Amino acid sequence: AFHRPSLPLLSDILKEARRIAILEDITNFTNIGAIFRSAAALGIDGVLLTKGCSNPLYRRAIRVSMGTIFQVPWTFFDPDDNWPEDGMTTMKNLGFKTAAMALTDNSVSIDNEQLMSEEKLAIILGTEGEGLLNETIENCDYTVKIPMSHGVDSLNVAAASAVAFWQLGCK
Repeated sequence: AFHRPSLPLLSDILKEARRIAILEDITNFTNIGAIFRSAAALGIDGVLLTKGCSNPLYRRAIRVSMGTIFQVPWTFFDPDDNWPEDGMTTMKNLGFKTAAMALTDNSVSIDNEQLMSEEKLAIILGTEGEGLLNETIENCDYTVKIPMSHGVDSLNVAAASAVAFWQLGCK
């Protein structure tokens, strides 16, 4: 129905960015759309997707995003690169600190002062159920959790993204 323009280069998105969201293997189109909507509303400069993610141009993702998929710069990591090794190396070489949103024993709270004061931060979100790859978590500068109440262990990835982007986004 329409011509799809080429995706921007990773380097173009990261050139001026301070806050980036990285989506690792998220396949649910509703979650992708909701994450893009939160990214647009809450100060995220761009979204990077691993090759295991579904395409944000799927109509359900576009609809849930309320069209913000066309406002927030985004691209896929090079499909020939090996995630997370190559992608994490790229981010670190460009001066980004990485924050895995994951529940581990050594997680810091999302309101950690050092985390919030990082000049350049990539917030990494994983798929429902399995979450992030262990290798991704191990290679991040921070592992971050959102404190929960009433015995709830975690939020849906789309809801967690909104909380993370509010707390850690560009203000």
